[in-house]
Amino acid sequence: MSKYKELVKKLKEIFQIDRPELDFGIYRILNAKGDEINDYLENTLKKKISDALAIAGNANKEELEKQLSTAIKAAEDAGFDAEDSPKVKDLRQQIIATSQGANEHENAVFTHMLSFFSRYYDSGDFVSKRRYKGDTYAIPYAGEEVMLHWANKDQYYIKSGENFANYSFKLEDGRKVSFKLLTADTAKDNRKDNDADRRFVLIEPHVRTKLDDEGNEYEEEYLPVSVKKSGEVEELAIQFEYKAVKKGTKQEALVEQALQTLLANEQVQSNWVDITSREPTEKNPNRTLLEKHLTTYTQRNTADYFIHKDLGGFLSNELDFYIKNEVMNLDNVQNAEVFADIEKQLRMIQCFRAISSDVIKFLAQLEDFQKKLWEKKKFYTSVNYLISLDRLDETLLSIIEKNDRQWIEWQRLNLVSPSISNRSDYLKLHKNLIIDTSLFQFKYKEEIINSLSNIDSELTGEIINSDNLQAISLIKKKYHNKIDCIYIDPPYNAKSSEILYKNTFKNSSFASFIYDRLVGSKSLMKDGGIINLAIDDYEQKNVAIIMEQIYGKENFISNVVVVHNPRGRNDDKFYGTSHEYMIAYSNNKDNANLGLFNLSADDIKLYNKKDEISAFSEVSYMRTGNNSEKHERPNLHYPIFVCTETLQLYLESGSNRVAILPINGSGEEKTWRWGKDTFSKLCATEISVKPFEQSFKLYKKRRITGAGKKPKSVWTASNYDASSNGIMYLRNILGKGDSFSYPKSINTVKDALSISCDNNSIILDFFAGSGTTADAVIRLNIEDNGNRKFILVEQGAYFETVIKPRIIKLGFSDQWKNTQLIAGVSTSLLVKVLGMENYEDALNNIELKKKQQTTNLFDSLNEEAKSDYLLNYMLDIESKGTLLSTDDFKKPFDYKMKIAVDSSGASEVQNIDLVETFNYLIGLHVNTIESNIERGYVRIEGKLPSGERALVLWRDCEKIQYDDFTKFASRFDLFAKQKTFDVIYVNGDHNLPTAFTNDEGEVTRTLKLRQIEPEFLEQMFAPDDLA
Repeated sequence: MSKYKELVKKLKEIFQIDRPELDFGIYRILNAKGDEINDYLENTLKKKISDALAIAGNANKEELEKQLSTAIKAAEDAGFDAEDSPKVKDLRQQIIATSQGANEHENAVFTHMLSFFSRYYDSGDFVSKRRYKGDTYAIPYAGEEVMLHWANKDQYYIKSGENFANYSFKLEDGRKVSFKLLTADTAKDNRKDNDADRRFVLIEPHVRTKLDDEGNEYEEEYLPVSVKKSGEVEELAIQFEYKAVKKGTKQEALVEQALQTLLANEQVQSNWVDITSREPTEKNPNRTLLEKHLTTYTQRNTADYFIHKDLGGFLSNELDFYIKNEVMNLDNVQNAEVFADIEKQLRMIQCFRAISSDVIKFLAQLEDFQKKLWEKKKFYTSVNYLISLDRLDETLLSIIEKNDRQWIEWQRLNLVSPSISNRSDYLKLHKNLIIDTSLFQFKYKEEIINSLSNIDSELTGEIINSDNLQAISLIKKKYHNKIDCIYIDPPYNAKSSEILYKNTFKNSSFASFIYDRLVGSKSLMKDGGIINLAIDDYEQKNVAIIMEQIYGKENFISNVVVVHNPRGRNDDKFYGTSHEYMIAYSNNKDNANLGLFNLSADDIKLYNKKDEISAFSEVSYMRTGNNSEKHERPNLHYPIFVCTETLQLYLESGSNRVAILPINGSGEEKTWRWGKDTFSKLCATEISVKPFEQSFKLYKKRRITGAGKKPKSVWTASNYDASSNGIMYLRNILGKGDSFSYPKSINTVKDALSISCDNNSIILDFFAGSGTTADAVIRLNIEDNGNRKFILVEQGAYFETVIKPRIIKLGFSDQWKNTQLIAGVSTSLLVKVLGMENYEDALNNIELKKKQQTTNLFDSLNEEAKSDYLLNYMLDIESKGTLLSTDDFKKPFDYKMKIAVDSSGASEVQNIDLVETFNYLIGLHVNTIESNIERGYVRIEGKLPSGERALVLWRDCEKIQYDDFTKFASRFDLFAKQKTFDVIYVNGDHNLPTAFTNDEGEVTRTLKLRQIEPEFLEQMFAPDDLA
C-alpha cells in the first residue's frame, strides 16, 4: 500500500467516516457528508499537496535560474568558459534536483502526515500526549510546588451515563434484549493489564464465590445467555465482560465470535429468532438485528471517550514541535549536513505544515462542534412534582380520587390497600399521601400546579434525571452561591464500580470525570460552604490532590476514615478492607462552621454529672500512661492544698489545708495534667475534690461543649455499617427487587450533613445513587423540625425505580419493615422532578442541511473555496437552527425533539419544556405559575438573582396574535400606576408600550421589557461565566 493510501485510510478512520454501519451520534452526522469528505481525501488532498509542492518548486526553480543567468554572465565577463565555473555547475545540479525532487517530497509529506496524525489518535479520541522527543513527553507546568497531571486533563470525559455499560433494545412483540456488563471478579482479576488490550468479550459459563449481607460465602453461576421475566416483560440477557486480551485483538473479531456463539444457543434458536431478522447495509447485506445492536454497543464502549477542550490549539502546537524536532532536527542545527538537508527540504516542510494545518482545521471543526453540543445547556424534557395532599386545596381531591394510575402506584408502594371502598373519605383522612403529577392527564396536572404558591420557597427538594455535569451547568444561574453543603458519593473506580475507560487510561479518565464536576459545582457553594466526598483507596490519593488544586490547601478540613464494613472484605488478597474515606473541604474555611455530633445514649450515661456550666464526666487529675512520670515532666509534679472545711484548692499551704501530691497507689511519683498557671485559672470550675482514704482525690471535669461532642476523624460506630444500615435498611423500604448495589449507611450521610450545615440549608448531591441524601435530609428535618432542602442529580435507571419511590414512601412515613408500613412520622413534601435532554439526544437531533441559497453559492465556488467551506464552516452552517431557532418560539408549547427512551438509542418525539428551561437559564426563583396551554399562554411570576421582580409571559403566537397581545397582557397589572414588576419577558412580536406619560407628556414610569428569544439562545449556548 502506498504512503498516500495509508494516509487516506488513517484520515478516514480519524474523520470517523470508515464505519457506515454506525448510525448514531457524530457517526450519523458525518456519514451524511461521507461523499464530500471522501472526495476531499481521495482527490482534493493529493492535488493540494502536488500543487503546493509544484508552486514552491517553480518559485525555487525560477530563483535558481535567475542566479544561474547571473553566474554565467559573471563568468563570461571575467573571460572564463561558464561551463567550467563551479558555481554554474552547482546551480545546474540544483535545478535538476528541483525538477526530480517533487515525487520524493510528495512521499515525505505523506509519510510525515501519517506519522504525525497517527501518534495522537486512539479509537475515536485525540489523547494529549505532548511529545518531546522519542518516547519522552512534556507536560504543562506553571511552577507549582506540587501538581497532579493526567493524560486527559484538557478533555471532557463523556462516558458518564449508565446506558453505556448496559444496553437494551425491544423487539416488535415487546420483549426485551439486554447486553449487560459483568463487573470483574476481584478475587481472580488482580493482575496488571499494561501489556494487553481490553475488549468486550462474551463471558464463559462460570461460578463465583460471593458474600451475602451477613458476610457468609455462597456460590453464584453466571451464564452468557439467560432469560428472565420482570413483571410482564420477558428479557433475554446477554452478559459481557471488559476483559484483558492479547494486544492487537480486534473488537470486530470478538463480535463475530460472540454472534456465532449466541446464534448457536438453544434458547435463542427456539424462542428468540427475531434477533436474527435482517438489518442490511450496503457494505454488509446480511447483517442481522443482533449484529447491528452488538456493533453499536461495543463501539460506544470502546471509542469516543473524550471531547478535547482545544484540539485545534493542541495539534497546532504539536505540529510546530514535530517539525522542529523530527523534521528539521534543530537539536543538531550546527551540523552542516543537517543544515543543508533543512534547506533542501524547506518546500516539503512548508507544504507539510500547510496541508497538515488544513487537516487540523477540519478535525478542530469536528471536535469544537461536539464540544459546543456538550457545553450547551440542555433542555428540560419533563417537569413534574411530588406533592403531599396537605399542600393541596380540597377541591382538587376529586381529581385525585378518580385517577386510577395514582391509586395503582400507591398500592404498588404499599401506601394504600386495594380494598378501599370510599376513596374520597380515605384521602381526607390521609393527607400524608403523596401524588406524582406525572401520573395525571396534562389538564389536571396543569390545574394542580396552578394552585401552588411560593413554589420555589416551599420546595422541600428537587431531583433531576440527568448527567450530573449537564445538570450543574443548567442550575448554576439559579443556585449560584446558594448551596450550603455538597455531599457526593461518586463511583470509586474499583473493580466492582469501574467507570468505562479507554485502555491504559483508567485513572486519568476518572480524574477528568471528577475534576470537571467539582469545578462546575464549586461556584454553587455559599461562602464557607462545605463539600464532603466519599471515596475509597482506589482513587483517594488522586481525588485528594484534585480537591486541593480546586479548593486550596488552606481550605482542607479533614480526611475522615469511616468504618463501613467492620467485617472486612474477604475477597481482598491481603488486608480485609473495612473502611472508606470522606474528604471534607470548604471554599472558604475561615467562614466555615463544623457542627457537633448529637449525644448518644452511651454519651448521656457517661456525661452523667452536671453543674451550672454543662454536663460532664470525671477523669483523674493525675496523669497515667506516657509522659506521666515525675522525671519526665518535673514541672507538673507539685503539691496542691485542699481546705478540709470548704474543699477549696490552693497552691500555698495554710491552716486546715492538706497537701496532695501526684503519687499513685504503688507509691510511684507521677504528674498532674496541668501546670500551675493553668491550674490557678481553672481549678475553681474544672477540678472537683472527693474524700479518699483519709485524704482527698482530685478529678478533672471532661465536658460536653454545647449540645454535642466534637466530631473525630475516625468514625467507627456500628451504625455506619453499610450492610445493616444501607443495604438492609433500603430493602426494608423498597424490597429486594428494587435494590441498589452499594447504598451508603443512612447514618453516615445523616452525620455528615448534621455537622456540615445548619437546619435551614440547601444540600446538593450530584451522584445521588439510591437517594440516601434525600432520605437523610427528611430524617434530620423530622428530628429537629428543620427546613433543609435537597437537590439530587442521577442519570441511572434507578432514578425512577429507587429514588422517587424512596422519597414518596419516606414522606408518607419514616418507618418501614419488609416494605410494609409501621407506625412512624410523615413529612409534608413538595419535590420538583425534572427530566433533562442528554448529550446523545443533542447529537441525534442535529440535521445537516444546505439551504438552497447556500447550495447555489457552493456550486459556484472554485475547488479551493469548496475545500475551505468543508474544512472550516460546514458543520456550523448546515446545522444552524436544527436544535432551536427563533421560529420555534412562535409556538413554544409545541417544540419537540427526539429523546432516547432506552440505551440502544431508540427515541420518541417528545415535547420540550422551554418554559421551565428558561426559568433556569435566567435563574428565576419561581413564585407562581398560571398555565393554560389550551388558550395559548403561560405566566410565571418570580424573582431574578439580581433581586428584581420578574414576570415571564409565554404565548402561542397563533392563538394570541400581535393585535391581541396588549389586551392579553393588561390582565397581569403591567400598566398599573404602581410598578408591579421590575422586568418583563415576552416571546414573539408585540406592541407593548415601554413608557407611560401624564397629561403633560412627562414620562411617569417605564416598563423594562426583554425579548425571550435572544436571551434564551444567548444563555443556552453561552460559555459558563460562573465557573
